[in-house]
Amino acid sequence: MRGADEHLSIGERIAFYRVRRGLTQAVLANLVGRSEDWLSKIERGERQIWRLDVLAEVARALRVTLGDLIGQPVLVEDEQNNDDVPAVRDALMNPQRLSRVLFSRDESHLPEVSQVEQLTSTAWSNYQDGQLGKAIAVLPQLIKAAQALENERVRDGWRVSARVHHLAATALSKVGEADLAWIAAERAMGAADQSDDPLVLASAARAGTHALLSVGRYDDALSLGETARSWLASRLREGDAEALSLLGMLDLRMAIAAARRQDRPTATRLLHRAESAAGQLGEDANHWQTAFGPTNVALHQISAALDLGDSTYVAEHGPRVDPAPLPVERQICHHINVARAYSDLAQDEAAIETLLDAEQRAPQFVRHSVMVRETVRAIHRRSPVTMGGRNSDVMQLAERCRAV
Repeated sequence: MRGADEHLSIGERIAFYRVRRGLTQAVLANLVGRSEDWLSKIERGERQIWRLDVLAEVARALRVTLGDLIGQPVLVEDEQNNDDVPAVRDALMNPQRLSRVLFSRDESHLPEVSQVEQLTSTAWSNYQDGQLGKAIAVLPQLIKAAQALENERVRDGWRVSARVHHLAATALSKVGEADLAWIAAERAMGAADQSDDPLVLASAARAGTHALLSVGRYDDALSLGETARSWLASRLREGDAEALSLLGMLDLRMAIAAARRQDRPTATRLLHRAESAAGQLGEDANHWQTAFGPTNVALHQISAALDLGDSTYVAEHGPRVDPAPLPVERQICHHINVARAYSDLAQDEAAIETLLDAEQRAPQFVRHSVMVRETVRAIHRRSPVTMGGRNSDVMQLAERCRAV
């Protein structure tokens, strides 16, 4: 953990960085347009900040990253308790990336494009199946292979490298490693530029919007998404299901960015545009690992409503949406959103039950989720002894998520 301890709540982290900056509660509250009483309650844990746009505003005032406030994890263990994120970091920050002139390549160990492509496809499948540890464990090997393929400067190599780095950006964003996710997204788009394939570039742009969302740069996410969408739409072939899926997914990512900056009209417009694309597609598909279709649009409508503060709507309508047609990763994200809405409404037993069901399906996705950790921590702090004791489901889940 960089900075404040990972077991601190968001409010405690705000207090930690505020004191380090030498700011009083009154000054910080004024900087974000809030009352001193509001900030005092946040720091004491009497109130929670669930809106990411508010957290991003506080982070800017404190001159720290959004990840510093949310609490970025540094451990993502596989089944053998091996933590592979440091190895991913080493692969992304390999000094040989700095100069092709200074570092000659060893052509005797050049990987086969088809082999790297197959391994990448398997890793994407593991990620979508909820096996986060498996996906992250193979990333160092894939990143090194992708870098070797880039040195050959052929289209197929660039295309595969873009897909590898897209997966890295997506997985790293999921576990709160926002800075590394941005590096990976930048590499994905750089490789996609060289691939001369519009679908590869549009897919990589989705990784870029995801990374920007992770660091709270919602305006930039909207700008990138709209630019990529307009560019791809001008090259869209009639009835092209792959392009239609990428267009729709860019709309969904932008809708979430708009919702997080509390722009309801823009979020609604983008969701309607994605709904139209899903109607044209006519099914729940998974072209380019988008999982795009009518069901994913419905899940993003719920997610956007949560970001807009409509917790009552999410708690009521979220459970009615069946995410079963989609990959496990999307299903788990939906369950986490519903649990957060329950928690917002102090329906703690329903929240814990939903999270436990999700954890059973995909333990690593749940245990390494920043939002799950903060939700469980909030529930644990307000739980009565009978519900939050050592042997309770709340306490045990909190320990597995490292929330306490």
